[in-house]
Amino acid sequence: MTYDYADTDWNSIERLSKWYSGDIHDVMDKHGAYGHLKGISLFGALAPGQVVCGPAVTVLYEPSTRVGQPQDVYHGAIDGAVKGGIMMVDSSCAEGSGTGELMSTGAKMAGAAATVVHGTVRDLAEVRHLDYPLFARGTSPVGVSGRMEPAKAHIDLDIDGVRVRPGDVIFGDISGVVVIPRELVKTIADAADENGKAEASCRARILAGEKLRSVWPVGSTGPV
Repeated sequence: MTYDYADTDWNSIERLSKWYSGDIHDVMDKHGAYGHLKGISLFGALAPGQVVCGPAVTVLYEPSTRVGQPQDVYHGAIDGAVKGGIMMVDSSCAEGSGTGELMSTGAKMAGAAATVVHGTVRDLAEVRHLDYPLFARGTSPVGVSGRMEPAKAHIDLDIDGVRVRPGDVIFGDISGVVVIPRELVKTIADAADENGKAEASCRARILAGEKLRSVWPVGSTGPV
């Protein structure tokens, strides 16, 4: 099973990449959508102010007692990843880290923009030296052999109640990771552009010396 990324809205993804996760989720709230992947944060490399944004390439691990098996499903998903895509891996079913230096190297060479793991990761020094954005719930040197293995790719995932489907857009920065449903991507990008203009105006007023209560009088609403 694969997913056709031909309909990916790269224009909206490029526009979303001008903002940060707080902007994105603020406008998602206004459209009744929730996409924060709670507990997942940056462990790999990301330059100050840098963000990652791209369509999800999904992988699901399942418990397995097999020892020494290659992670063929994961390998195949990485090898076939759309350029600019983000690997979204759910390896929360058991203890162990299936993503480290080699999976990150493979993903970067395949053109992936980042990897997000619902689970633990390892080899952080090497991943950071690789200059690759890697997000996860935590770290562990424990391997997956005899504990779990990747079983399915290009399927819907449930990440603590947040659905992530192939082609949904994942946005990550130093503050966290947000998932935007693919059918809302243009709407959220349009709203983020408008929100960004409003924030720029408020920022300019504050830098010019205006007080916050003047920028946002009692009873008004505005950006954080």
